This record gives sequence, C-alpha cells and structure tokens, in this order.
Amino acid sequence: MHKCKSHQSLKTRKITGNSREMMNNIDTSLLNSFVNKNIDSFHETRLKCLEDLKLNKLLSKNPYLFKAKNINQANDLIQSLLDAFLSSSEEKIFGDFLESLAIFIADMVFNGFKSGITGIDLEINRENTHYLISIKSGQNWGNASQHKKLEQDFKKATSTIKQNDRTINVQSILGICYGKSKTTFNNGYWKIIGQNFWYFISGDKDLYKEIIEPIGYRAKEHNDQFNQGKDAIINLFTKSFVSAFCDKTGRIDWEKLVEFNSGNLDLDSINLQ
Repeated sequence: MHKCKSHQSLKTRKITGNSREMMNNIDTSLLNSFVNKNIDSFHETRLKCLEDLKLNKLLSKNPYLFKAKNINQANDLIQSLLDAFLSSSEEKIFGDFLESLAIFIADMVFNGFKSGITGIDLEINRENTHYLISIKSGQNWGNASQHKKLEQDFKKATSTIKQNDRTINVQSILGICYGKSKTTFNNGYWKIIGQNFWYFISGDKDLYKEIIEPIGYRAKEHNDQFNQGKDAIINLFTKSFVSAFCDKTGRIDWEKLVEFNSGNLDLDSINLQ
C-alpha cells in the first residue's frame, strides 16, 4: 500500500503538475549548442579509441566464438573482432554523452546538478523533495552484483542527504535513457525509462523525440572520417595478423591463436588442496 501512495505522489506532484511552466525553461538554442559541441566530443573520443587500439587487445576477444562462426579469412576475422570491440566501447562512450545531456537539461530546467556522491549522477531539489538519480543509457546494464551495489549506493546517499535534515523527503531514481518499460518501484528506488525519464528531468513530454535531430549533427562527416580510420586499422591489423597467426599456406592457425589468447598453464605448480 505504501508503494502505491509513493507512486501516486511521484506522478502527480513531481511530473504532471507544472509541465507547461517547465517547458518554457528549456532554451532550444542552448540545448542544440550543447548537443552539437558534445556530440563532436563523442566522435572525437570514438576515433581516438580506434587510433589507440592495439592488435593484442583486439585478440583478447573470444576465439572460440569466431571459429564457431566459420570465419576463415584474416580480413574477415579482424573486421569481426574490431566490430565487436567497437560495439561495446561505443555504448560506453555514448552513454557518457547521454548522461551529460540529461544533467545539462535538468540543470537548465530544475537547477539540477552533477552529484559527487558515489553511484549517483544527478541530484534535483524539487518541490520539497530531493531526488537522487543514477543514469544508464539502456536497460541491459550490469549484472546482479552491480544492481545490488546500486541499491546500496542509493541507501548510503539517502543517509548522507538526511544527515543535514532528517525530515527531508528523498527519492531514489534509476533513469534509463531509452526503452518502453513502464515506471516501477522496486528495491527502494524508482525505475523511470525512455520518454518518461526525459519528461521527468525536463517537463517536456516530447523532448525524447526532439533531441534526436541535433544528435545527428554532422553525423555523415564524422562517420566518413571514422570509417577511413577503421579501414586503415583493418588493413594494418590484417597484415600483422597474417604474419603472426597464419601458416605458410595462408590458413589461420587457430591453435596458435588460442594459445596466444588463453595459454597460461601454471596449475601443475600450485596445490589447490
């Protein structure tokens, strides 16, 4: 019953009440300027990550998976390994961009600020409630232990805030930038996703759609430059890979590759009993 009351309070008092007034606080030109500047930084970081990459790091990916996929050409293997690496690194880099965008918007509308508390990204004081917000880009983040740590971080952060005023209402929120799941309350915190999240930090129900256009700022130019660098890396890595991991007939020596990736025998010298 208590959770139902909290849910009602969050929705009516904190989101729906003054949405029209809140929307007037979003300066579109400032928002576009921030996105344009920081999306440039995203692409620059993405390109630097590519330029700093070493073949040895790329070859730390699962060799069994790529053998199971019947990849037999060195060029195809390097490209597949590189795509797998870039997919995970780009998700992290872009997640940082979305977090900074959310904090910027919350600052513009509600004087929100980047938190200095462990595990908390954003804090908002709004209508007698102090919101502690952890921001994730998508719903498939972390494992069970990381979820548990977030729960603990919220509890510790709440205690920190209440040290100065034990009567203050503190709400913990996991804000997720994209996805369609409904708002829920579990394990002591709210999970607010997609449109609802952007609405909560801005008061604008359409903001989640409005930010998509500036995010595409100079996208073709940036990606053309990135793909040129990527093609060069594939060529260089393929040459090095062929020299190190292909036999005289040109075939990939998978045993040699697996040994490089996973060879670490030391159990014979260790007593596990």
